Amino acid sequence: MMQEHLTIACLQQDIAWEQPDANRRMVEEAFAPMGTEADVLVVPETFTTGFSDNMAAMAEPPEGETYRFAHSMARRHNALFVGTWTVVTGNRDREVVNRLHWVRPDGSYGYYDKAHTFRMSSEASQLARGTRREIFEWRGWRIKPAVCYDLRFPKWLRTANPPDYDLLLLCANWPGSRHEAWSTLLRARAIENLCYVVGVNRVGTDGVGIPYEGYSAVVDFKGQDMATLAPGQAGVVKATLGSGPLAAFRQHWPFFLDFD
Repeated sequence: MMQEHLTIACLQQDIAWEQPDANRRMVEEAFAPMGTEADVLVVPETFTTGFSDNMAAMAEPPEGETYRFAHSMARRHNALFVGTWTVVTGNRDREVVNRLHWVRPDGSYGYYDKAHTFRMSSEASQLARGTRREIFEWRGWRIKPAVCYDLRFPKWLRTANPPDYDLLLLCANWPGSRHEAWSTLLRARAIENLCYVVGVNRVGTDGVGIPYEGYSAVVDFKGQDMATLAPGQAGVVKATLGSGPLAAFRQHWPFFLDFD
């Protein structure tokens, strides 16, 4: 049964470059004041390392240290913990993927492997591409996971007729020089799929000098901001989504009936 409200807590993180221990401590401290106020805790893409040329070398086993950290966070806050880190899959000789995890308080988890690795960086040459679309449920809400560059591919993120997800949840390391595209595409994906969209991005400057401004946002099905974080500001923002307004909007404006 779908829970009437779903509260999302988003961390706009200044990621310490290639310092997993420091980043895990940072995340733990940032969410500590939350207690059990949120249903979902979301961190940026590659939150333990940054979007580094050494992502493949720093990859962990599927249930390695960062998974154990994510489980401890989910258990402590009685919430779903969502974030990406690189994982050695075992499918081939040390095949590595950028894997978005959703980890539940009981330690069970699911994952989505980033389908669109970023060809304008070393990610595409280092990491294998995921091939499976995923939708999962949490407290009755149907959630579609995506990672950073996936945001530019509307067909990959298109909902069904009738809609098969309620929330598009995206973790990113999206540079500040392209922040207008980021904000525009978050709203576009919300409008065209008649869904809530949560986009969580990092701030700060990475180890090769690329600046990130954040612009993390929770967007409703009309493309309107429900919550944002100031550009360049590290911190946590919360928003509570409602199932009733979403259902009413979809019933009144069933644009999905004319999807090709």
